[in-house]
Amino acid sequence: MDPEHASATGRTRSQRPQRTHREVADELRARITSGELRVGQRMPTQAQLAHEFGVERGAVRRALRILQSERLLTNVSKGSPATVAADPAGALTGPQAPPLPTTVALAPRIAAAFAAEHVEIDAVCLTSVSLTLAIGEPLRQIHAGRLKPAKVDVRVLLPSRDIDLAFPVPVGGRGEDRVHDRWLAMRNAQGQVLRHNLLALRATHGIDVHVTFRALPFTPPVKLYLLNGVEALFAYYTLTRREARFDHEQLEMYDAQGTRSMLFSFRQGPGQRDTTFVEQSHLWFNALWETISSELVLTS
Repeated sequence: MDPEHASATGRTRSQRPQRTHREVADELRARITSGELRVGQRMPTQAQLAHEFGVERGAVRRALRILQSERLLTNVSKGSPATVAADPAGALTGPQAPPLPTTVALAPRIAAAFAAEHVEIDAVCLTSVSLTLAIGEPLRQIHAGRLKPAKVDVRVLLPSRDIDLAFPVPVGGRGEDRVHDRWLAMRNAQGQVLRHNLLALRATHGIDVHVTFRALPFTPPVKLYLLNGVEALFAYYTLTRREARFDHEQLEMYDAQGTRSMLFSFRQGPGQRDTTFVEQSHLWFNALWETISSELVLTS
């Protein structure tokens, strides 16, 4: 390796255009929550991080302050390297945890849930894109031998193909069938990938896996993930007006970018607020599952 491009952590310095401080924070957060940077470990110096990411030290300082506000780092100052906090996994949960984008917050929480002997995940969402992406992290850890649950049960509630969706929908109604068909194709494809990847654990690792989907008669305005009966992650679908291309034609549509939705974390514990939210979320999910939901087949 050319020493000119070697980072303090053994990584090759990025040749991509200069990153923002939030992108630096996202990368460092992923290293902490995955365990690559261990509890109590001192971070590289700000100068070393600036060299690795190809940014100014001011961007590094802003990134470190973000992680300190999330309780992932301590001792962030100009004088000495920061230190990984004592409980980085727990830092993203509980009443003091800041809301984070789904793409940032969900994967480490799903990975932490897979440390249990019996993994139970319930989800209400529009397409299961975020859940499919997040499952990738614990799957990698299982294949690497770092995780080995005995049983995995996943239940997912998705909108029925037979309803008029509240979103995504075209502005003015023109092209409604094409928008619906694209959503349906994504719902089915993501669900099939999620199911296939999880069920493959039976053959590769002997894990008892069950994955079940059911259909809702409405468009969920929120997404909800329930983990092992003790944690609830909740986000609003916020609609935006955007353009999308359909068969060489640009259509305006109202849609929600679910992967960017801010995820709020609640965990059972001594706090009555969080415990009650988790309990009520389970009651709500089970009521939908057992009453008005119906069989869902992931085909066109």
